[in-house]
Amino acid sequence: MPPSRPGDNRNTPAKTAPAALHQQLGHVASLLMQVRAGASLPDALARVPAPLRAGCQALGFHVMRWRGSAEAVRKALAPRAPPPPVDALLTSALTLMWPLESPPYPAHTLVDEAVKAASRLAPRSKGFVNAVLRQALREGAALQEMAQHTAEGRFNHPAWWVRRLQKDWPQHAAGILKAAQQHPPMTLRANARRGGLAALGPGLDAAGMAWQPLSLPQNASPEHRPLPALAQAAALTQAVPVERIPGFSEGDWSVQDAAAQLAAPLLLKGLQASPVCRDATHRPRILDACSAPGGKTAHLLELLDCELLALDADAQRLERVAETLQRLGLGGTGAAHVELRAADARRVQDWWDGRPFDAILLDAPCSASGIVRRHPDARWLRRDSDIIALGQIQAELLDALWPLLKPGGCLLYATCSVFKAEGQEQIDAFLQRQALPASTVDAGSPGHLLPLVDNEAALADMAASGKPPACDGFFYALLHKPPPA
Repeated sequence: MPPSRPGDNRNTPAKTAPAALHQQLGHVASLLMQVRAGASLPDALARVPAPLRAGCQALGFHVMRWRGSAEAVRKALAPRAPPPPVDALLTSALTLMWPLESPPYPAHTLVDEAVKAASRLAPRSKGFVNAVLRQALREGAALQEMAQHTAEGRFNHPAWWVRRLQKDWPQHAAGILKAAQQHPPMTLRANARRGGLAALGPGLDAAGMAWQPLSLPQNASPEHRPLPALAQAAALTQAVPVERIPGFSEGDWSVQDAAAQLAAPLLLKGLQASPVCRDATHRPRILDACSAPGGKTAHLLELLDCELLALDADAQRLERVAETLQRLGLGGTGAAHVELRAADARRVQDWWDGRPFDAILLDAPCSASGIVRRHPDARWLRRDSDIIALGQIQAELLDALWPLLKPGGCLLYATCSVFKAEGQEQIDAFLQRQALPASTVDAGSPGHLLPLVDNEAALADMAASGKPPACDGFFYALLHKPPPA
């Protein structure tokens, strides 16, 4: 594994001086224990002392990516589970033996630092930790075979997750699981109100930052549907801290995945086709029903002069939307106006003023199964039963918001999921409940987008190719409400 890249420390273990690794391992073991108890990795990281947080974040992401393999090896080498803190430390150390062809630390460094961490965490466990790690290192090539005995060990995802992918995408499941182990590209969105890529790209060149315009690979669409262009997307060759990006603090750029950048243009496309907006003087009234953290909200305001109501059930997350809009210089009075309101979109009676909307963006709560390369803890925090519960919320949102849409208006349903239950199956069930024809769904809707690279050779050996998929997994369905008879 190459040294940690600036700004990519969430994804790649930092090449920390060996003297500090044992301190980080102690904290990372605590992170793993908290995730096992149901806490998200970002919440757990907030409790790490600030000077160690960046390194622990990098290691924490690595642990989440390779946890399944490490747990399989630990169970094979030590069938009787040690106390939870020791188990978490040992599992964390074992993840640092992956990927097997290029582990991030030399073997002797890993063992020495893990034993030092054990001496601080549980002194009586030093000999046990030393023995297990040295046995794992001695067996070398047998490690991979040992980890293959369970779905978790082979794919580094829960077994139920693997089964669901294999059922939904029998031809693509292996590629999706491989993609989840890759470090995502750093993808930017150029502010359209500042001139977009044509005006802002030269600033990256002047700063010596290599970049290229980004498009979606055709393989992202399993049904081979034509995919919209990404007019504002740029991928940096090397990730950097956002404060180094020229004009970022002034609002020139946003960090947003390529697939997520489709939402605003798709809704705009729906509006342009709508009879309710044929009057050039009409300022569309738009609802962003689940807006936090605000990337899609901001993109809408960059592209369109409108009146926008942004809801989110979490008042604290809504503060992030306000911060994003302020940085980008969006949402004031004038051509574009936005109102932020903390509310559950399903409880229409709590927030709706009775005026129908020209368009609705429903970026619904979901499993986040399409973005686990960026949030590898999500795979371990979800349960199979969550998909049923989330599906119920998605259905309730669709049913509650559809009546609020003007006849002739459009609703864009989106999830960052690769599970069909949160995508096409959800829309099919909605059309049945509402007795709507299949033509309600715009023919240009992307449907499911999968995080796959754009050629089979790269798919076969994604890690060796060094070319991660251009986009996360997503689902989009653009729905048109029939106009009055």
